[in-house]
Formats: sequence, structure tokens, C-alpha cells
Amino acid sequence: MFFEEESAFGVLVYKLILDKKEMMELVWLPPLLGVVGIIIAALIYSTIVRRPVEPGKAHDVAEAIHRGAQVFLRREYSYLASFVFIVFLVIGFLINWMTALAFIVGAVSSALAGYVGMFSATRANVRTALAAKKSGTAAALTVAFSSGAVMGLVVASLGLFCLGLAYWFLSGDPSSLRVLNGFGMGASSVALFARVGGGIYTKTADVGADLVGKLEEGIPEDDPRNPGVIADNVGDNVGDVAGMGADLF
Repeated sequence: MFFEEESAFGVLVYKLILDKKEMMELVWLPPLLGVVGIIIAALIYSTIVRRPVEPGKAHDVAEAIHRGAQVFLRREYSYLASFVFIVFLVIGFLINWMTALAFIVGAVSSALAGYVGMFSATRANVRTALAAKKSGTAAALTVAFSSGAVMGLVVASLGLFCLGLAYWFLSGDPSSLRVLNGFGMGASSVALFARVGGGIYTKTADVGADLVGKLEEGIPEDDPRNPGVIADNVGDNVGDVAGMGADLF
């Protein structure tokens, strides 16, 4: 009886995984699920930004952090774009242009995953603080968790959409699927620079804010009167959120 069940299970696995015809009939499913995930992430983000934000010091500080994080990522990605373009040409001339195109798609997807996560986080930060002040821990956790869910869904959904679309385009041909190595290389390259660059920036700003603010001027830690604290919080978002998002992708 055991061997009969095991044999039936093996047949099922073969039908679902090894039969190319069966697989090709389902290649539309990963891209579709990727689109669904991105739509859900957009809906969650809309619920976050609909929460009211009171004008005042907290809002002003949050806006400064949001703008600073965007400026940093624009500058970082502008340098990364030059690197990605050079590697794109090298791969295209030395290997093939399909692999080079996959490299570009992977790099853009990784950068986009980090940027979306950072954008959502910098919008949710002040709303989390206000929710904690007005409604307590549960409300604050809901806002914070929703913001994290946006990045998590975007990371997974972009992967499903891009890889699924590439597999569909290549018709599942094993010899052609080797071009997907370029996708992984592009995503990893951007993740490396985003993670390290953001991490170095946030640690530099953190140390600078502490040295100048606490030791020289006697300003308490994380006091917004110290401009270095704003830079420190910008670094937390670009390193621990954008860098992490790209790294996870």
C-alpha cells in the first residue's frame, strides 16, 4: 500500500513539474500573481497615506526626512546607472544581448523594490508616531506593519512578474533560460551597492550627529534641533529600508 501511494505521488510530481507541456500551460500564472501582488501593495499604501497628519514640528521633520531620502537615492542611483550601463555593454558584447537585457531588468527591479519600500516607510513614519500618541500601541503597529507589507509585497511581486514574464518569453527552453543568470547578476549588483552605500551613509550620519550634537553642543540624542539627526534618520531609511529592499530582492 505504501509503495502504491508513493508511486502515485511520483506520477503527480512528474505531471506538475517535469512535464513541459503542463508547465507551459501555466506560465501565465506567475506574472499574473505578480501584478495582483503589486495592486494589493498599492491598495495598502493608499490606506496608509489616507491617515491624517497634523501640521506641526513632527510633520515638518518627517517631510525633511522624506525629501532627504529621495535626494540621496536619486544621487546613488545616478552613479549606479553608469555602472549598470557599462556592465550591460560588456555582457552584450562578450556574451549575448538577451543576457544583457536580463541584467538591466534585474538591476531596475532591485532598485525599484528598494525605492518603493523607502518611499512607503518615509510616509508611514510620522503616521506611526501619531497613531501611537493618539490610539496606542495597536494602532501604531498596524501602520508600521502595513508599511512593511508594502515593501514585502513589492519585492515578491516584482520577482514573480519579471522572472515569470522572462520564462514565458523564452518559452521554457532550457538553453535559453541561461540568460536569466543576467537577471540575478543585475539584481545582486544593485543590492550590493545600495546596501553598502546606504549603510555607510547612515553610520557616518549617526556618528557625526552624536559627536557634534551630544559632545560639542550638549543637544540630547535624536533631538531634531540637531541637523545631523535629520541626516541620521535619512540614513536609517535609505540603508535599512531601501538597501534592505534591494538586498531582499
